[in-house]
Amino acid sequence: MTIFVSTDWLSDQLGATDLVILDASLFLPGTPRDARTEFEAAHIPGAAFLDLPTLNDPEDPVPGQLPPDALMTERMQALGVNADSRIIVYDNSPTHSAARGWFMMRVYGLGASAAILDGGLPKWIAEGRPTDNGVPATAPGNAIARLDRARVRNKADILANLDSNAAQLLDARGAGRFTGAEAEPRPGMASGHIPGSRNIPSSAFFNTDNSMKQGDELRRLLLDAGTDFDQPIVTTCGSGVTAAIILAGLESLGKTDVALYDGSWSEWGLDPATPKATGAA
Repeated sequence: MTIFVSTDWLSDQLGATDLVILDASLFLPGTPRDARTEFEAAHIPGAAFLDLPTLNDPEDPVPGQLPPDALMTERMQALGVNADSRIIVYDNSPTHSAARGWFMMRVYGLGASAAILDGGLPKWIAEGRPTDNGVPATAPGNAIARLDRARVRNKADILANLDSNAAQLLDARGAGRFTGAEAEPRPGMASGHIPGSRNIPSSAFFNTDNSMKQGDELRRLLLDAGTDFDQPIVTTCGSGVTAAIILAGLESLGKTDVALYDGSWSEWGLDPATPKATGAA
């Protein structure tokens, strides 16, 4: 299964009637950039704006949680996604948020061939490829979104795993946040990490040209952090965005027994009852 496609590949596919390109750019709160404004100024020809920060569960107090099926279906149809669409997700964000968009396509059963544009818009533009501006007109699609809960973990699952150790936890946050040396950005949130988890900062997965490490180099990165490929893995981060980077990397190496803790530290760190650990391990 292809997880990443190249800019060369996408350039050759532009204009295909079954191709849907989605801009999944997202910026952290406080970042002086606006994803929608940037999309309207420059996007890959034919792309639609996913508006990832608004694609969540409005009834859940934990920020950024996966949306109800009806909301996901409504958004996907408005973006022109059909049952047989080939979906390519990209971003123009330092958080590399395309992985979250890709994860959502996969976990809702949208486009079995959904993939991430390796290098995203920065690589596309650096190579001198064309962009469009404005808001493109999109014909409605017919896709139906159904969340596969088997690919997602909740707080109760992670609490149970503390006793069973059935799955290994990999945390994609920066090292300072993982160890507790840096304060969390949200008021009232504890520092540190879920006990027993290992840290691989999401930034370590990328090359200088914004492309993601692949093959042996990627496997070595994971192994050096203590990843056990023989054990099921749950990925986590601050709010379920960069955790998808680790998940995509693992799947690209053929590791399929991987799930994502959607609440991540936004849920765990705000709950005074959950155990927390500090330090490097």
